[in-house]
Amino acid sequence: MKRFPVIGLLCVSVAFGLSACSDDSSPEEEATQAAKDLCTDLTALKADNAKLKALNPASATKDQVKEAYDAVQDDWNGVKENLSKLKDAEREAVKSAAENLKKGYEDLPGDTTGKDALTQLQPQIQQLDETTTAASTRLKC
Repeated sequence: MKRFPVIGLLCVSVAFGLSACSDDSSPEEEATQAAKDLCTDLTALKADNAKLKALNPASATKDQVKEAYDAVQDDWNGVKENLSKLKDAEREAVKSAAENLKKGYEDLPGDTTGKDALTQLQPQIQQLDETTTAASTRLKC
């Protein structure tokens, strides 16, 4: 079974119609959106910190320093918020996948063979594998 890195899973989720404004999004979609938002915020944080770093001490005004500092702080607040959302969304995605596997197993008829059980549970097993892999792999923006 091939394991997908987080970014691959994220791209696949986005490709299958991720809708950030949808009220009926799945936990996997919410984790994908949170990861995307976190990457955006990290990029902004890095860019604004570079602007702050690039200010010339000999000519920068206090207002310029404050403006650049405020931009960095705003970006950091976005990073903190989306990092929390990502952790919550990943936790919910793993929980949902584990519960789907449990429900699928509990719904098997009593006379199901091992072969048939594995065949029927394959989608839930795959979903749990992908979700746990994504949650345990470092975010790569």
